[in-house]
Amino acid sequence: MTRHGTNSSARSQHSSAQQHIPAESRTHMTSHAQHQPTDHDQPVQLRPGGQALALEHIQRLRAHGATYQAIARAAGLGTMTICDLAANRTQPTPETITAILAVHPASLTRVRVDAGGTRLRLRALHVMGHGPTRLARATGVSEKTIRAIVDGQATTVSARLRDNVITIYDRWWDKRAPERTPSDRAAASLARRRAIRGNWCAGGALDDDQLDIPGYKPAWGWRPASGTGTADTIIVSRRPRHSRRRA
Repeated sequence: MTRHGTNSSARSQHSSAQQHIPAESRTHMTSHAQHQPTDHDQPVQLRPGGQALALEHIQRLRAHGATYQAIARAAGLGTMTICDLAANRTQPTPETITAILAVHPASLTRVRVDAGGTRLRLRALHVMGHGPTRLARATGVSEKTIRAIVDGQATTVSARLRDNVITIYDRWWDKRAPERTPSDRAAASLARRRAIRGNWCAGGALDDDQLDIPGYKPAWGWRPASGTGTADTIIVSRRPRHSRRRA
């Protein structure tokens, strides 16, 4: 009731004030108000570098252990929107960029990630002669873990192992395993035979933009690959013995 009385008084004062304004001035003011741009009328401008910032943020969230699905849920977006942006296949809107940048790692549950990309990378390294023993030393896990991933028994891996495998793969995908000793040659031959038997493709046949998307299957099978040289040696320290976390 009080609010109604106040509004009536305000309207009366406003009407009285208008009576002292010349008609032509009131017309000009009304026309100016009608054409005054509002925030909604202005086109939303994409911040320079916004797409790069969003891509970097997705990469940080992935490194934290988040899947594309988890990032999409937290941002209120579709999973394919995140995948396409991560693969640089789409131009995101300013609203999409804002939603992605608003996702904080602390709001995401650190989860194990799909093993598909890790499996394909390890298989491609087998084509080049890198067997389970050498890969286990390079990634800091056991040979049993490497075999479980390569054979398809493990469906998920830790974000840490995924990142280690990516590091190794990026350095070795086109490099042959060393064959300086008889044991080296035997291990490399065994790895290559396993790749042939499994019809696993080399790194050159893998689509890097699709590798970490669950369900991705390469279009090609095994083909001989000689590489561009011999791989170096990488050894990643293992977790302390008291740690019982799965790889």
